[in-house]
Amino acid sequence: MSTNKKAKPSYVYAVIGISLVLFLLGTLGWLVLNGRSLSRAFREDIQVDVIVHDNTRPENIQALKNILDKQPWVKKTEIVTKEEAAARFVQDGGEDYKELLDFNPLYSSILVNLHSDYVNKDSLEKIGKFVMQSNIVRDVTYPNTVVEKMNSNFQKLGLILGAISLLLFGVVIILIDNTVRLAMFSNRFLIKTMQMVGATRWFITRPFDRRAIINGLLSGLISVIGLWMVISFAQTQLPSLKALNDPILLTVLMVGMVLMGILISVVSTHRSVVKYLKMHVDDLY
Repeated sequence: MSTNKKAKPSYVYAVIGISLVLFLLGTLGWLVLNGRSLSRAFREDIQVDVIVHDNTRPENIQALKNILDKQPWVKKTEIVTKEEAAARFVQDGGEDYKELLDFNPLYSSILVNLHSDYVNKDSLEKIGKFVMQSNIVRDVTYPNTVVEKMNSNFQKLGLILGAISLLLFGVVIILIDNTVRLAMFSNRFLIKTMQMVGATRWFITRPFDRRAIINGLLSGLISVIGLWMVISFAQTQLPSLKALNDPILLTVLMVGMVLMGILISVVSTHRSVVKYLKMHVDDLY
């Protein structure tokens, strides 16, 4: 009875320790997910400008827009008339053409936002050739240099975050394993006593494995609550983060945190119990 009482504080420390490292890993995972969402948002913000010939009838422009809307690479389209193009040009800081010219030099166009997977050099070139097949299209423009630099920077950032994640994942496993083994150290005499009175290995390991599942589940839930509080606070300070969060991926991340806590806790606990069962009594001191 006294041995069990002494073991309880160790379990508390183990739960706290596992919760902290899972929270750290979960926070990094959330940052990685946000990075992917941010990358997708930036890519989908890039616009392809489909410029049509002057005097093109509105119904023909609308027909081309309808064709583009059916393409798998198109996220959304918007028709911009000559007058709207001129108004946007002046609003963006350009000089008013009316001061120099007596006609509108700009063209009507269709602004096309693509799905993120198609915002790359090769896909943009193929899309440009496809759109240019229409006889009402005068030109197709897009910020090619911006796209190349953006993709390059996102790839580098992804590699860096991936390397940090793998390193931290390894550290987390080691920390949780050491925390559980330290908690089990206080139970070594109880384990050996049960073995000496004739208890089977399965009988001895079962209550510890059950306790490990509870500890892992509790640690996972605590870390998930902590992560949720951080996310809620961050979204309060930066409301735009709400648009970046993917509920499905965030749910997968949190479930993964709980499962990882349970799995590592059970494996480490079971291994520690078996180790003490194999040790000689004199080696326990």
